[in-house]
Amino acid sequence: MSSAPTTVYLIGDSTAAEKTPSERPETGWGTPFAERLGESVTVENHARNGRSTRTFLEEGRWAPVVRALTEGDYVFVQFGHNDEVPSKDQYTTEAAFVANLEQFVEETRQQGATPVLLTPIARRHFDEDGVPQDTHRDYAELTRRVAREREVPLVDADQRSRSLLSELGAEESKSLYNHLSPGEHPNYPDGVTDDTHFSEYGARRMAELVVEGVAELDLDLAASFDRDDR
Repeated sequence: MSSAPTTVYLIGDSTAAEKTPSERPETGWGTPFAERLGESVTVENHARNGRSTRTFLEEGRWAPVVRALTEGDYVFVQFGHNDEVPSKDQYTTEAAFVANLEQFVEETRQQGATPVLLTPIARRHFDEDGVPQDTHRDYAELTRRVAREREVPLVDADQRSRSLLSELGAEESKSLYNHLSPGEHPNYPDGVTDDTHFSEYGARRMAELVVEGVAELDLDLAASFDRDDR
């Protein structure tokens, strides 16, 4: 008798989201992440550009995920990029951010599914000494705190991505992000310098960091990853 199919739901912001043809070659890490999972696992990517924990809830994007969850599913939760910026309409206070993460965790568990928290992936910012800056310090630490207090599996994508940036250095790490010269791509005729969103190559590298993080956790899902032939 075959085991029940597993679905992984991704909720988060633009760094994980699927992209439209007009946004390419910008790529969210959720796309190559889904490609790494075998046929027995389905990935439902509900991450959307510009969302915070608060707006994701207020817009009713979480409710259909909860309704669809069944025992054995996973919910990967990665927010922070928009929550943490006071000047953005999506800003979420620290207390509300924690409460929202706890809601995602509790309601996922109520359905017999497994929540996984992820800290936000680092923005590409180096100091004068060539050290990647901790661009998500407060909200990444809040995510870690919820993971500790609620005993939730955690993939520290912030720490892992900063380590990758440090390894590559300020110049080589540009290849991970959406950096294009004028005329290089028709979607960006004037070029673009974006140190938050990823190139196709960068999305693959970031997805691999998530895969590595999952492999280090005691999750059955880890057995479903295909070998990376990058």
